Amino acid sequence: MSIITIVGAGMMGSAMSYPASDNGHEIRLVGTPLDREIIERAKKDGYHITLKRQLPKNVTCFQIEELSEALKDCDLLIGGVSSFGVEWFAEKVLPIIPKSLPVLSITKGLHANDDGRLISFPDYLAAKPGCDGLSLNAVGGPCISFELADRHHTVVAFCGHDMETLKKIKALLSTEYYHINPTTDVIGIELAVAMKNAYALGVSLAIGLAEAKNGEGCTEEYNPQAGLFTQSTREIRQLLEIAGGSPEQIIYGAGDLYVTVFGGRTRRIGTLLGRGMTYTEAAEVLKGVTLESVAITKVVIEALKKSNNNVEKFPLLQHIYDIITKGITVDVPWEKFEQ
Repeated sequence: MSIITIVGAGMMGSAMSYPASDNGHEIRLVGTPLDREIIERAKKDGYHITLKRQLPKNVTCFQIEELSEALKDCDLLIGGVSSFGVEWFAEKVLPIIPKSLPVLSITKGLHANDDGRLISFPDYLAAKPGCDGLSLNAVGGPCISFELADRHHTVVAFCGHDMETLKKIKALLSTEYYHINPTTDVIGIELAVAMKNAYALGVSLAIGLAEAKNGEGCTEEYNPQAGLFTQSTREIRQLLEIAGGSPEQIIYGAGDLYVTVFGGRTRRIGTLLGRGMTYTEAAEVLKGVTLESVAITKVVIEALKKSNNNVEKFPLLQHIYDIITKGITVDVPWEKFEQ
């Protein structure tokens, strides 16, 4: 039995406790300062108020002030924060762990250097003060948190720079339903799955466009969605080439894009925009909701411009960016998708 500490008690971070628990490990779930209510309730009866499920019995919950206790003698640290929590995680958590403790992050996103070069969060974190020498790894691929908690078959990739470390982490978490493919193509995996948020917004525009024409709750029009999905994968593949990732990793981006279009906040904002709202109006409807699709769109388009790459090769992403930053309404540039 090993000890696995998860920092970040949101839905996905907490869902990782299920395969870990099923393998007989001791799980310590630590809430960030934003997770106090989640941890307070879970300490009482094990119920997770946002995942809406009972946590496994061998999960012990800790508030952030108890982090040192939760890290004691642990064998794996799972970073369960969103992309908006990366700086906090780098400042408050990573510098206090031993260099020998491997880290597995569920965070999806990218960082752009001043020259516009896109780098993965693991590599970005490795350059932070106090983080040098750490084994920083990440999860990528299609995974809905509550389905993982319900033990539905899930296929993901674990990426990092050392294959032996990845194999050890896989051995801790692999189950009959949680299927893990280790790879050292960190930028390939991280870019492919980070972009799914931006492009899931793009595909969801078609849902809103159909509702604007036929009324909310109407039968969805799948040809337009599929057309946007196809263009999304084309643009992700082109980004992989620019960033130096293997084109093969498009499979994880496509899979993650598929599940994201089916529900959640990204589908919601894409649908609102497709109905004819401006971004400002849609953001007001979703006030308080973390919109990672917006953040990654801005990061990548602005990075492409800085690095003098041809933004016109990314007409869908450019249109999403223009909707977000210029106040325009949706007018999908279908003709630009033709080769």
